[in-house]
Amino acid sequence: MRNKQLSIAFLCLALAFMVACKGKPSDTQIQAKVTEQLSGMPEVTADVKEGVVTLAGNVPDEAARTAAETKVAAVEGVKSITNNIMVTPPAPPAPVVDTTAAPVNAADEALRTGVADITKDFPGVDVKVDAGVISVTGELSAAKWKTLKQALDGLHPKKVDASGLKVK
Repeated sequence: MRNKQLSIAFLCLALAFMVACKGKPSDTQIQAKVTEQLSGMPEVTADVKEGVVTLAGNVPDEAARTAAETKVAAVEGVKSITNNIMVTPPAPPAPVVDTTAAPVNAADEALRTGVADITKDFPGVDVKVDAGVISVTGELSAAKWKTLKQALDGLHPKKVDASGLKVK
């Protein structure tokens, strides 16, 4: 009976010793498991030193950042995680190209330049050029309107439209 008890005690000690001596995973093993967990996130990298995992990279949102950390935390042998993953803000939307805008006419550009030079001496007048037609709006005295009209006619537009102009 005594031998049986001694054998059982020895067996229990041997079992306890084997469980206690179980080796912890090495950094290489942890690195392999972490890399496997993060295989769906190629933009995230991991580095392991003494069981501490450092995550780095860029992800589109906070949810992806948290998901990466959660996946790594589930790996056996990970003591702690340093999450250096940056959340990259989404790219600004592409500028909207206005296809309804009239194409720039070279003749209108030359006319606009001439009109700008002439009208700088006439405050209170707004002048627009479209398809060779000069549209004048605002207020002017009769004498100044006559001078402005002659100068604008010298640019040879298709028409000078003064319907929006108030002559004093």
